[in-house]
Amino acid sequence: MERVEIDGAEPTPEQLLAVTSAHGHFTAMQVRGGKTRGLDLHVERLASSNREVFDADLDPDRIRALIRHTLAGTADASVRVYIHRADDTPVTVVTVRPPAEMTSPQRLRSASYGRPDPHIKHVHTDQGLYREAAQRAGFEDAVLTMPDGRMSETTMANIGFFDETGVVWPDAPMLNGITKQLLEREAADAGISMRERPVRAAEVDALSGAFVSSARGIGLVSVIDDLNLETPPTRVDELVGVYASVPWDEI
Repeated sequence: MERVEIDGAEPTPEQLLAVTSAHGHFTAMQVRGGKTRGLDLHVERLASSNREVFDADLDPDRIRALIRHTLAGTADASVRVYIHRADDTPVTVVTVRPPAEMTSPQRLRSASYGRPDPHIKHVHTDQGLYREAAQRAGFEDAVLTMPDGRMSETTMANIGFFDETGVVWPDAPMLNGITKQLLEREAADAGISMRERPVRAAEVDALSGAFVSSARGIGLVSVIDDLNLETPPTRVDELVGVYASVPWDEI
């Protein structure tokens, strides 16, 4: 199962190549039963990025309608909504693929790289090269590090750490992921403390483990480079439970 539509219509291969070769930004979500978590956050991400990248407004109801149209009744799926530059006005590309879940545990390899404009989930960056290199070396993904040694994010997810007080998010340039935002929304009610501070690779062994979060879920991190982490599964399970409590929004 894979469907692609541009502004609600099936494109020709030539149209698809022309559009997706242009600059753009996107959001990615998991759909179950025709619903997704954090729909308001996904729409706001697209709207704010559209203003910054293209100086253009975005109609939330139209985005929802385009997603529904491309889903075509499919209940469970991985959905991406891209906004790409075009001649006159940005165009919207919606892709529908099979549903996916986070694989766990995750083994990460550090890579010295920072995405340009990391607060925007944009296309055509080099982060995929580092993910592929990490996978060839036997890891699941790469964790990106700044020139000063601070860890920021993986190529596909946010990374968080545990200490004796709760969850530590890296204080570094990164994408503020939708799942991260949803966890932060629910954390206080679940009795989980969350805060930000710089986290450098040399400090990781003094922490109590790590996890990754994305639209695919929450995953335990077991290895970073040659360091075996003893991440407590119970602490990851606690976050999984918090995320599971987030209501699903009708698209």
